[in-house]
Amino acid sequence: MTEIFLIRHGETAWNAERRLQGHLDIPLNAEGERQAAALARALADEKFDAIISSDLGRARSTAQAVASAQGMTLSTDPALRERCFGAFEGLLYEELEARFPEAHAQWRARDPHARYPDGERRAETFAEFAQRSVEAVIRIAEAHRGQRIALFSHGGVLDCVYRAAHGMDIRAPRNFDVLNAAINHLCWDGERLQVLRWSDNAHLATALDELGN
Repeated sequence: MTEIFLIRHGETAWNAERRLQGHLDIPLNAEGERQAAALARALADEKFDAIISSDLGRARSTAQAVASAQGMTLSTDPALRERCFGAFEGLLYEELEARFPEAHAQWRARDPHARYPDGERRAETFAEFAQRSVEAVIRIAEAHRGQRIALFSHGGVLDCVYRAAHGMDIRAPRNFDVLNAAINHLCWDGERLQVLRWSDNAHLATALDELGN
């Protein structure tokens, strides 16, 4: 049995203004830094065998606050990155429909096989991203069998992992929270993921919900 604390990064300026980040490397804002510090205090009594983060700065900085507080070395794994949205990245949500009406409609419909126009990078389909996200979490859990690990990632990854744990179709509307710097506790028994606690943000004054960041 592997215990997994799966945590979305703290707030960024782009979260606050509803701008899509994807693979763009946007740092925490002042609120995000406060959230990371509050998270480190909330997890002070939790002892981890490993702390692993997405290699994007917003996740890595959040993880580093926890790792530093516990005197641990932080590792990174790019498979924990957010979904790559191609040409959507860097745009405000309200700009997407005007700029890419067809692709925006596919996004709103949660079309698992739609590939949005390329930007600096080639966009991932939702199906590709979901597979990559869940496989990454399970791979890391398998590598740490019998241990307790903290993984720091992004809203989309948490969305996909929650759905996998509950057998929920990725096309179904989301009916659960994915909050910045909230605590999500799962376990992996070698066959399936199970959610033990989700979206615990008692240590935070405020936290924004995930919108693809």
